Amino acid sequence: MKRVNAILSAAGFVGLALSMPSWAQTRTLPTQTITLSGTVETIDHAKRVVNIKTPDGKFQTIDVPPAAKRFDELKVGDKVSITYNNTVSARLKPPGEAPVNTATGTSTAGQGERPGGTASAERTMTVTISAIDKSASSVSFTGPNGWKYERRVVDPTVLDKLKVGDLVDITWNTDVTVAVQ
Repeated sequence: MKRVNAILSAAGFVGLALSMPSWAQTRTLPTQTITLSGTVETIDHAKRVVNIKTPDGKFQTIDVPPAAKRFDELKVGDKVSITYNNTVSARLKPPGEAPVNTATGTSTAGQGERPGGTASAERTMTVTISAIDKSASSVSFTGPNGWKYERRVVDPTVLDKLKVGDLVDITWNTDVTVAVQ
C-alpha cells in the first residue's frame, strides 16, 4: 500500500521547481491539488494510521498527526474526504545572502458534530546542492538539521546551470482539509 503522506510530501515537488527555465527570479509552480475520498476500513489507534477504501476499491493509508485532536472519534465505516493543496517555489540564492529556515502553520479542529478540520503550513529553507547526476537527471540536496533529499529534474538542461555547492531557497505552502461525513 502506498502511503498518502508520501504523495503529499511537499518537498517532493522541488524537482519540478528546478525545471524552470530561468534562475534570475523565484519560480512558482502551479498549485497541485490532491483529493482523496472513501470509507474508513481500519484504524490503528496506537500507530495513528487509518486505511481508507476509495470508490474504485483501492486502499490508501493515512498517517494521522498528533495535532488531529478528534482522531479517537473516527470510526470504521465513516465516509471521509481529504483535500491537499501544495504550491512550491525555488530560487537560486545569491552569494552572501543569509540562509533561511522558517516554518509557520495554523490548524483548526473540526467544530461541528463530526471530526475534521484544516491545517496550513509554510516552510522556507535554504538547501545546498550536494550532488548532480546528469545521467539520471537528478539533483541531491542537504538542508538544515540533516535534511537530505534527491529528486529527478524534469528538464535536464537545468542541470547545466547548477553546480555542487549552489544554495537554493525552497518555499512551499500547503493546506489540508479533512471532512468526515
